[in-house]
Amino acid sequence: MSTRNLDKIFKPERVAVIGASDNPSSVGYNVLHNMIGTGYKGAVYPINPKRDSVQSIPAFPDLASLPKVPDLAVICTPSTTVPGLIRQAGEAGIRGIVIISAGFREIGPEGVALEEQVKAEQAKFDGMRIIGPNCLGVIVPPLKINLSFANAAMPKAGNIGFISQSGALCTSVLDWALVQDIGFTYFVSIGNMLDVTFGDLIDYFGEDPATESMILYVESIPKPRDFMSASRAFSRGKPIVAYKSGRFAESAKAAASHTGALAGEDAVYDAAFQRAGIERVYDLDDMFDCAALLGRQKLPKGDRLGVVTNAGGPGVIATDKLIGEGGKLAKLSDETLAKLNATLPAFWSHNNPVDVLGDAPAERYAEAMSITLADPNVDAVLVILTPQAMTDATETARIIAEAAKTSTKPVLAAWMGGQAVAAGRAILNAAGVPSYVRPGPAVRAFMHLVSYARNRDVLYEIPKDVPVDIHIGDEERKHLIPDDLTAEEPVLSESASKNLLAAYGIPVIRPEDAHTADEAVALAGKIGYPVVLKVLSPQITHKTDVGGVALNLQTDGEVRAAFERIVASARAKRPDADVLGVTVQKMVDTRNGTELIVGAKNDPVFGAILLVGMGGVTAELYADRALGLPPLNERLARRMLESLKSYPLLRGYRGRPLANLDKAIEVLMRFSYLVADHPEITELDINPLLVGPKDVIALDARVVVDLEVLKQPTRKYSHLAIRPYPEELVKETTLADGTEVLLRPIRPEDEQQWRELIMRSSAQTLRYRFRYLFKEATHELAARYVFTDYDREIAIMAQVCEDDQCKFVGAVRLVAEGDAESCSYAVLVEDAWQGRGVGRLLTDYGIEAARKWGFKRITAETTHDNARMIRALQERGFKLEKSEGTEALFVKQL
Repeated sequence: MSTRNLDKIFKPERVAVIGASDNPSSVGYNVLHNMIGTGYKGAVYPINPKRDSVQSIPAFPDLASLPKVPDLAVICTPSTTVPGLIRQAGEAGIRGIVIISAGFREIGPEGVALEEQVKAEQAKFDGMRIIGPNCLGVIVPPLKINLSFANAAMPKAGNIGFISQSGALCTSVLDWALVQDIGFTYFVSIGNMLDVTFGDLIDYFGEDPATESMILYVESIPKPRDFMSASRAFSRGKPIVAYKSGRFAESAKAAASHTGALAGEDAVYDAAFQRAGIERVYDLDDMFDCAALLGRQKLPKGDRLGVVTNAGGPGVIATDKLIGEGGKLAKLSDETLAKLNATLPAFWSHNNPVDVLGDAPAERYAEAMSITLADPNVDAVLVILTPQAMTDATETARIIAEAAKTSTKPVLAAWMGGQAVAAGRAILNAAGVPSYVRPGPAVRAFMHLVSYARNRDVLYEIPKDVPVDIHIGDEERKHLIPDDLTAEEPVLSESASKNLLAAYGIPVIRPEDAHTADEAVALAGKIGYPVVLKVLSPQITHKTDVGGVALNLQTDGEVRAAFERIVASARAKRPDADVLGVTVQKMVDTRNGTELIVGAKNDPVFGAILLVGMGGVTAELYADRALGLPPLNERLARRMLESLKSYPLLRGYRGRPLANLDKAIEVLMRFSYLVADHPEITELDINPLLVGPKDVIALDARVVVDLEVLKQPTRKYSHLAIRPYPEELVKETTLADGTEVLLRPIRPEDEQQWRELIMRSSAQTLRYRFRYLFKEATHELAARYVFTDYDREIAIMAQVCEDDQCKFVGAVRLVAEGDAESCSYAVLVEDAWQGRGVGRLLTDYGIEAARKWGFKRITAETTHDNARMIRALQERGFKLEKSEGTEALFVKQL
């Protein structure tokens, strides 16, 4: 992931159009035609060896004959010519390329080979960036750049960045945007993503303050880790809206486990988008409306909607839509009802929706809306107006718009009708109150706000610190997976599966294998009645389907009969399976517990995916599940449980005992660490995981392994879309005076310690570190520093503990720069610990971490009056590279 040299593509001063033509039916004609007369202030060079001029512009036979080196070359010639043209462009010093030409990967093996040739040529030229091939092109309206073959006028400049994998969709969107008067900062058809991917563009557009929101049309994601990292960074400040095509893949493979069946492709994309803070839409019509809405509207704190209407029917329609979308109709408080009773006519609805009646003047509407908004049980208000004989739609809109300005909660409007209410809708829209023709779209917009707010909260919500200590060395970890698996049967036995879980601190009921009825009886006597028997076969996953489970066996006779019955039934129903006998384990009383399924699968796009849902034999029938991406912290694990329809069962539904949620959350966290440590696991089921009032126990487990990964280990954590906590950077050390110091990367759970460090530091220390002063370390400020994406930044804290009280005394932060080869460095030490070697310790460890991270150079900015910092940098080989005013930039090559 890198934004290096993308300015060459999006801010070029000179552009060469290779394949420019006078033939109106050619791509080269349209690309050049779209650049003529747009107002672009740079130079455009048509490249055509057969003509002296193209479209009345002097042409050149090749790139070598150009008077100046272009920043960007746009290739519109047949695919077979592209590798050679890439070589010519590189030799000419061109570092920005857009390949519009088709005929590559999309046509099959021949095209794939051609793409490889292009990659090989690109690799010869440092810093060359390529968009495409097989794309419509790029458009930058603020700079009047239209390097596309779209048959549409230049779109207006605006505040939306648009990225699409479908060129055909781009042409339709451009035409629609012109009619709707929607503008863009960037409009990119990304094509086959040979080089520049979603992640690169999201990062690049995120650096542009004019881009207030982003829209993605996604067909596939080739570099999911880059995509997740860039999206999470962008979404913390600005909204991303995504439409994912191909939701229902007919060619999905049959799954080997419950998790595989429940975690389908589309559900995985849902989970990834939620973790990245992306709001997903399922209708192309919603894309732009949703982007504008999320970028400009206040966010609700919940999903409780108040409705104010002058007609009962539209209020009912809004309520139906709200409940259908998963929202809640707000329950008005007694105080609110009393205020409405005192304000509205006697025949108002006396409930939510608040029907102000058909003769309502504008003032009555405004009073009802203000009273409803003030109710603490209301998170937002939808105002519905139908044009009746006594209705002044325009004046009502004006008063509603004015009242909405002072509200801290979202206000939406549905002005139903055509010409009679058009002026009112225009007033509302101009005032920033989203208005709709019907209640349904308005309610859907509200639910997008709710969903986006929840996803944003995940990015910033401070989790509880749940101690999860797992001490497993690399050698021990290797031996947790048996080495006698075969390609035909890459499935761990129940016993081996549970040994793996137990190693990560997940409570299990351990089974013992019995190959004969006599062995089963002996084991039952040793374990103690009652017991459970399950079929023992590596080929049989769903044991109940073959009559392979017998519960609550109380006597030797029952065990012997159950053994014979299970083995006979399994062999009859699965003659292909190798039935080895049964497993015997203690019967657990499940009456006061809730059965969950906890699972994982290796998704071909996003890697390891986690699942939790209603468990037992009905897991697939009810399909009540939540998906997430590892690693999990306390808040992420809790949200997965809370999102289940069966969650009330865990909270004491209808007199059931409360489940031990804290223990269930800890188990989910431990499970996520297990999955992170074992890339060879392709599918894993704990079904059921019994969650009781006191204990949480895995009653059954099954693990499927990829033997190739087991034999040839991959790069650590390469199977994860989100990099986990870098444990390898945790280090115990001592200062010169003997003080013990723990150096470790920061975690979201560290917010309070970070804030205390800031508050103990002097104004001068904070100015040296942050270049500005702030009155207090707020949650919003702390969130910027404790929520780190370990793929792009690391803050290593110096922690000391005295009398069982731990605190941070200093920090070093490394942040990856756009070229992916450099990182910036900054250090902070609280005043009481300055001069004791903490700063030197952090600086040296920061440089070591930067080397491990793979950076080639490290930069540090400071002020000229920070003599101590400058001396420390110079002692470590940093050189002054730039000095402007009070600021100095130092650089060290690694």
